[in-house]
Amino acid sequence: MTQAYGSLADWFECLNDDCGYEEWSQYFIEGLKFFHAGRSGLEVGCGSGYFCRALKRAGYDMTGADLSAPMLTKAAELARKEGLTIPFLQADARTLRTGHAFDFILSPNDCYNYIPQAELDRAFSRAAGCLKKGGLFWFDVSSPCKLREKVANNMFADDREEVTYLSFNRLYGDRVEMNVTLFVKGEDGRFDRFDELHVQYIHEQDEICAALERAGFSVLRVEGHLGADTEGSDRLNFICRKV
Repeated sequence: MTQAYGSLADWFECLNDDCGYEEWSQYFIEGLKFFHAGRSGLEVGCGSGYFCRALKRAGYDMTGADLSAPMLTKAAELARKEGLTIPFLQADARTLRTGHAFDFILSPNDCYNYIPQAELDRAFSRAAGCLKKGGLFWFDVSSPCKLREKVANNMFADDREEVTYLSFNRLYGDRVEMNVTLFVKGEDGRFDRFDELHVQYIHEQDEICAALERAGFSVLRVEGHLGADTEGSDRLNFICRKV
């Protein structure tokens, strides 16, 4: 069994091509303008770098950070193909140090769900340490209702010509464990199997807000996916400013 986002790195954007990346990116671009966020940004948990590339094309000076080396390799490859110069660095959100203070940090698509509840304070403090005073911190988590009621004790499948994705998920109190299997077609037509374990922790809105305040942030807004109401939303966006 490989690390999370090891074998999945080459297929992540392909398998998520129905998530509305363009609209999602525009949501951030418009929001960053509204909050006068500045031009230099760090994406924490950048994965294969879609949002870094989108914001770079929109004129932002982006840096990407992720724990997964295979994801960073894919991110650099895709940026080069688009002729974009984006620095990528390997980093854990809980020990993040960049040596540079950014205008904003963006972290979409569940990065902080991979951090246990007891380590959120540490992760948020590290984010604060990478921001200028007044800098914007904008991240989302998969909501408790999504993880408990839609993801947990369920299975998901996506069968394509070159790859098949399976995820078998179980709820264990404060977390959901996802056993992910990929079958990837090789040049000879045979399929190779790869297995990964993903663990996402369930974070309640009030607990996140309290941890953010302890880390030195003022919570400006909490909203659902793409600015929708939080009630019943699959995602919760936390838009904060470093005090």
